[in-house]
Amino acid sequence: MTLTRRRFGALLAASAALPALPRLARAATDPIMIEARPGPAQLLPPPYPATPVWGYDGTAPGAGIRMMQGTRLERRLLNALPEPTSIHWHGVRLPNGMDGVAGVTQAPVAPGDSFDYAFDLPDAGTYWYHAHRSSAAQVGRGLHAPLIVEEREGLRPDVDDEIVAMLGDWRLNRDGTQVLDFDAPHDASHGGRHGNVVTTNGQVEASHPVRRGDRLRLRLINASNARIFELALQGMNGWVVALDGMPLPTPRPLETLVLAPAQRADVIADVTAEAGEEALLIRHEREPVVQMAFPVRAGTAAVRLAPAPLPPNPVPALGALADARPLRLVMEGGAMGRMDGARVGGQRAGFREMADAGFYWAFNGRADWTAADAMAPLAELAAGETVRLAIENRSNWPHSMHLHGMHFHEIGASGTLGDLRDTTLVAGGATVEIAFAAAAAGDWMLHCHMLSHAASGMMAFLRVAA
Repeated sequence: MTLTRRRFGALLAASAALPALPRLARAATDPIMIEARPGPAQLLPPPYPATPVWGYDGTAPGAGIRMMQGTRLERRLLNALPEPTSIHWHGVRLPNGMDGVAGVTQAPVAPGDSFDYAFDLPDAGTYWYHAHRSSAAQVGRGLHAPLIVEEREGLRPDVDDEIVAMLGDWRLNRDGTQVLDFDAPHDASHGGRHGNVVTTNGQVEASHPVRRGDRLRLRLINASNARIFELALQGMNGWVVALDGMPLPTPRPLETLVLAPAQRADVIADVTAEAGEEALLIRHEREPVVQMAFPVRAGTAAVRLAPAPLPPNPVPALGALADARPLRLVMEGGAMGRMDGARVGGQRAGFREMADAGFYWAFNGRADWTAADAMAPLAELAAGETVRLAIENRSNWPHSMHLHGMHFHEIGASGTLGDLRDTTLVAGGATVEIAFAAAAAGDWMLHCHMLSHAASGMMAFLRVAA
């Protein structure tokens, strides 16, 4: 196998493990503060200059939060940006008022203002937090960070090391500054915004030393705007043990792992490479490319048994699928599509008129479900109701569909329940069926997490009654 290192020069290797958010000076009763503000990020190695970003506490990706399952997360967002923002806690089951969708579940946090987030963490797993106002631009500028919820004491897997790997990409100029074309029509109407620099934890070439025979827990997070990562391991034997924070009933040997935007995976991997070699996380493009390297030191060659399943999370059980409420979401639009128009502003608009208004996509024939003057849900549900939703993609492009506040089972062709997820990849021309139990009362977003698509018509919500 030929591997390409996209080296920009000598890069100092640094640990990929992300630190916990530091506690700032505060009153005993105040929550820990997260400040959204501009700052520098050394995305490219010296002698390239640091890249100006927007980040949590000025770094991109932001500092990771690490909590224990069953504890309460309390954070105060202080907005030091020149525009409003908010934080969405991606994949976390929480009260609707804490979901962080500006203009839907909370008012946008204006420059200089703050907002207190406080909610319990019922599920262990790998999650993340990111801006949810002007998301294509704000997440793209750097407003994203990991949220790790550890299993309770005594229930964690037996590993030698744990590594959080937040995968992202950036569109940079030659001088290291960001290309700020987050509303580019071509990106919005095609496959979304792809960058020209791919990073792990904000590094072009991330590295983390290991020993031969180490058992690692890799927490992989796709924080990119639109890039789909096809990943594999070299010099390691791996098993996927969780997807989108939810443990698999049986660990699954890892051959190739596809992570769409916003998806996560927990992987248990045993290092088999010899001392002095490198174990690798690679991504497949036109040729295999190193995503992250693990220089191997001397250790043991002992062979371990396959890992045991992680303890399941207390996700509400589904009712009988035969009695589930059927819903259908038809996605249309985009370049080279067959959609000739959709409803915008209460009236039928042709595709050219839609494009002039910044819309290229539609759900069930409507492009502006979240318009401030005419918000309407795709469906109204009762709390606890079992829903069976078919997502039909009539476009030529893949879409990474995320449901807020709930996890769902993908339903197999034979009607069997598949993996629990909060984000599913729907290929062009394909239909994916999911089933879920409606969450707590409120308006819960359902949108494409290729964020340029979400900004141009692929965003709606389900209303759950009290």
